[in-house]
Amino acid sequence: MDQELHVFVTVVEKANFSHAAEVLHITQPAVSRYIKNLESKMNAKLLERNNKMVQMTKAGEIVYHHAKEILSLYEKMNVLVADLMSQPSGKLSIGASYTFGEYILPHIIATIRAEFPQINPSIMIGNTREIVHQVASRHIDVGIIEGKMTDEHVAMERFSVDSLVVVVSAGHPLAQKEVVSFSDLEDETWIVREQGSGTREATEQMFADHRFTPGSVMEFGSTQIIKESVEAGLGVSFLSTWTIRKELALGTLKVLDLPGFPVQRQFTLVTQDTEFQTKAMEVFLRVLKQG
Repeated sequence: MDQELHVFVTVVEKANFSHAAEVLHITQPAVSRYIKNLESKMNAKLLERNNKMVQMTKAGEIVYHHAKEILSLYEKMNVLVADLMSQPSGKLSIGASYTFGEYILPHIIATIRAEFPQINPSIMIGNTREIVHQVASRHIDVGIIEGKMTDEHVAMERFSVDSLVVVVSAGHPLAQKEVVSFSDLEDETWIVREQGSGTREATEQMFADHRFTPGSVMEFGSTQIIKESVEAGLGVSFLSTWTIRKELALGTLKVLDLPGFPVQRQFTLVTQDTEFQTKAMEVFLRVLKQG
């Protein structure tokens, strides 16, 4: 049935029988036969056709969703079996939330590639919710997140600690103050990440822990934009020390000395709930945990 599912998925994604036939290198009548056989086995009509387009029925949507997962598992099974007799190699899809993905992961990938050049990693950057969803739906192999989240369809493991601090521009009046209190920050504009971000979650938790309500908030979807905005004097922010190393070295940002800071949080590893791993994945996990 795997060939029938493959043909069905291709027809759905190309939205056209003839285009699917071209991609699959088979005839259009052969495509029609595969679809007819699958519909017979499912005892349901899966596709509606008109002169130009193909659309899924409700049953077709269910089959498409599960067919993608089945084909992904089938491909992974073949990879795992072939992987037993080979050196670590092949594709490895990694998802990471912004702090880890943009500031730490590139160094890990460089270490892996130096020793195992046949491993071919691809990286997806997204917020915590997106990464967990992508691992759970088997669109990526592994994820690293900053926020707290649970999902019964994935395995999670804390593996490293991150530190977060309050930062201002080097020219900000508070940058010259030896010790700062939250009362000094009441009139400041806080520049924060978007909802769903691990850093946003940590920021809101920090506000709650200190019973602090910012008077003004600006929300941006990128840590880089936040850093640029703070440097420009638009406000203050709460960021990971990993993200501001260059700015601190250049002297463009200043960490405020607040009681109880820096704040610690955990980086969490997210993997598919399976006991089998490729050698490429084993290498990645080893280097990741060695830190």
